[in-house]
Amino acid sequence: ELWISLEEHQDALELIMSKYRQQMLQLLQGRKGEDAEPVLEVHQDNCVEIESQINRIFEMGEVMRKAVQVDDDQFFKVQEKLAQLELENKELRELLSISKESVEVGKEDLPDVDAQVTK
Repeated sequence: ELWISLEEHQDALELIMSKYRQQMLQLLQGRKGEDAEPVLEVHQDNCVEIESQINRIFEMGEVMRKAVQVDDDQFFKVQEKLAQLELENKELRELLSISKESVEVGKEDLPDVDAQVTK
């Protein structure tokens, strides 16, 4: 009788433990679903924020590219103007030297005015 009573007691205990394990599993699964929702929301919020930051970085890159292009265009315009001015300066210097030479030649061809005045 004692042996049978022990077996019944073990069977009852095993049934209780089985029910306990089943309820704990359901509870953990329910919590996992509940716990996963806030984590999933935070993850989605982070993804949206990261995507927003990536878009801002992309926009800043575009602005920087445009600024570099404008700077390059401005630099090339300044270089072109500088080259034009240097060429003009060179041509004007040549004209000036030709003009000085012609004035000097003209003075040599003229009779000496000082010498005539003293006579």
